[in-house]
Amino acid sequence: MRSKGLTSGHSCSCGPNKLTLPPSQGGLATPQLSNWTSAPLLDGTTSEPAYGGSKLVRLFSHPLYNIQTPALGPEERLLQVEQLIDYYRRKVSHWERHMKLYSLAAALANITVTNHEVTYDPDTSWLKFHLGINRYALYSRDDPTVLQLIKDMQSMTVISADYTQDEKALKGACDCTQVVKPSGHHLKLALKMRNLAKAMFKPMRQQRDEETPEDVFYFVDLQRHNAEIAAFHLDRILDFRRVPPVVGRLVNITSEVLKVTQNEDLRAVFFTSPANNTCFFAKCLYVCKTEYAACGSPDLLEGSLSAYLPGLSIAPRISIPSPWIRSYTFTGREEWEVNPFYCDTIKQQYPYNSGNRLLNIIDMSIFDFLIGNMDRHHYEIFTKFGDEGFLLHLDNARGFGKHAKDEMSILSPLSQCCMIKQSTLLRLQLLAQSEFRLSDVMRESLQEDSLRPILTEPHLLALDRRLHKVLRVVHQCVRRLGKDEVITEDFFKSTVTPEAATDGTMQR
Repeated sequence: MRSKGLTSGHSCSCGPNKLTLPPSQGGLATPQLSNWTSAPLLDGTTSEPAYGGSKLVRLFSHPLYNIQTPALGPEERLLQVEQLIDYYRRKVSHWERHMKLYSLAAALANITVTNHEVTYDPDTSWLKFHLGINRYALYSRDDPTVLQLIKDMQSMTVISADYTQDEKALKGACDCTQVVKPSGHHLKLALKMRNLAKAMFKPMRQQRDEETPEDVFYFVDLQRHNAEIAAFHLDRILDFRRVPPVVGRLVNITSEVLKVTQNEDLRAVFFTSPANNTCFFAKCLYVCKTEYAACGSPDLLEGSLSAYLPGLSIAPRISIPSPWIRSYTFTGREEWEVNPFYCDTIKQQYPYNSGNRLLNIIDMSIFDFLIGNMDRHHYEIFTKFGDEGFLLHLDNARGFGKHAKDEMSILSPLSQCCMIKQSTLLRLQLLAQSEFRLSDVMRESLQEDSLRPILTEPHLLALDRRLHKVLRVVHQCVRRLGKDEVITEDFFKSTVTPEAATDGTMQR
């Protein structure tokens, strides 16, 4: 961001609005390392700040959440309006032709087809979301589109259901000798809406109070729909904005999946349980059993809906193995697990030897540590933005599995490299204060979801405990190497004055 936003190549001089504000002005002083590990209350209380009101609104009104980014030109935006509208028109035309032919074939086969009319709406929220993706994040802080998209996904009419592309590639053939099971194990579906928006549906597999058993490896753990929902809210609170919008929804799997799917393989895995509930299971051979099924009550099944990113044909992405990938075997260990100087080698390798790629991986490791996700084997980036683009935080459903377990190995990129962005550090420090306690703002944010409560109280309180462990690791790095070696400046000017930040009237 510094290299793109400042043509002079030196740090921004933000004058009176510089983001290292004194506490009396509602901001943060230059970090006091001795205070980084002072723990907030962990007794479950949800005290409001002395000035009252919503902690979440106060958080998003803070200068740290109003950092000015450079003006966005065509090269900083993922898509252009004309490009996306033309793609949208072609998708609508293709769908109408497809449905005409499919309806004729279905009539000849005496199959009843629910034919929903497709609407063309260039002002739809999912198009605006796609147009808002830029070099720095999936959406802007002040963009109302995301909140509108979340609202729309709760009520959009489903016109088609199908397997996701990675499951289609399996064609039902899974190697049962593999330790890491293919995605067919995860029971996820691609739902298409009337305005041709697409969302990935992950059904509920566990109750909120169920925990991952101690003897279960992370790579065979179930995927949790509520973890996907909570991860989106946490990503937004951390101001990363690298998780696509996710919302909880009750889906009628009879009318919104079975009756609208055109995939015979998917239709074939539906059945009625002895309790007269509609159920379905994954097509992958090793879990083609009714005991692995997800069942409605009798037809309604809660799950997460994650907004799709733009299609690969207009917004190519690449998937890159993480340098801190795990062995995914029962006994093997990777080099980073046994070599404390592993990061020294990584720092010499492309693309981690320059730019912000390594810092972004450290951001991602902090995010994964907070949610307890050990399954980050790859990361994705948009090819248009090259090496300086942000990392997408996708597939977070294996988080929030064990509230009492803090897996410190997830933080290895931070503890081994001893690097962190100043903006990330100061927001973490802010969320450790009682006025903006992470568990409190998460609790408030998750209350906006229709499937609330999303997380149990122990999982919320675990966020506070893990946050202070992150700050403790940074503190240890600074004591060993010095602040200048550990903390990387990455600030731009705040768009609000300190007075406005404490006014409490600003909207998110």
